[in-house]
Amino acid sequence: MIARPLSGLLLALAAHVVFSGSAMAETLHIAPKAVVELFTSQGCSSCPPADALLTSLAEQNDVVALAYHVDYWDYVGWKDTFAQEAYSDRQRAYAKSWGSSRIYTPQMVVNGAKAVVGSRRNEVQAALDRAALPLTMDISLHNDMLKISVPANPDLSDAVISLVTYVNRADVQIESGENAGKSMVYTQVVTGRQILGMWESANGAEVKLPITEMLGDGNTGFAVLVQQERNGLPGAILAAAAYEP
Repeated sequence: MIARPLSGLLLALAAHVVFSGSAMAETLHIAPKAVVELFTSQGCSSCPPADALLTSLAEQNDVVALAYHVDYWDYVGWKDTFAQEAYSDRQRAYAKSWGSSRIYTPQMVVNGAKAVVGSRRNEVQAALDRAALPLTMDISLHNDMLKISVPANPDLSDAVISLVTYVNRADVQIESGENAGKSMVYTQVVTGRQILGMWESANGAEVKLPITEMLGDGNTGFAVLVQQERNGLPGAILAAAAYEP
């Protein structure tokens, strides 16, 4: 299935491509071992260690790190400046997919399959040591177009291709709530999600996007995920890429 170019979308690559000349193109094979999704809140006193850990994970070439700020702690006295209800809903959907109704912060989800307390460095590292993604993305740049290709794999079930935009750094002075008086640095802060199309296990998928339309709105980084779903709930992540231009 081919997802047609979408105006205003941002895409992330997990490697840097240097190219010159309008006719030059290069294909990259992108295969990080893990996607780490942190569910966090500025109003959560136990979250700063997890926020710092995510910052260090984002520096690893084989990890795609994303921070979703949830809104269910806003009532304690400080409204998270990045929180969206949709991110709380994503965390609830993960919990439901595992047969649970419990959500908490800080929580890290590795490859859509393993949840750990985000501040427990040893447990997070253990999950990463076991992590692997079964598919590799091919990324190529040609003129002003970026093309993502994900090969077929009949052994897997179909999956959704999603685009995630983020800000790689934000400084926040927290004036009230559990973290009152703290000056915090947040990284990999998710600002939006878009569905690009479907990856079909029998045929693979190809997505094309114009580069000049992928920058703006203050976003500094991008990620693309291929993730299985079951009954509308998120499942295993099969492939991913992330890039900060």
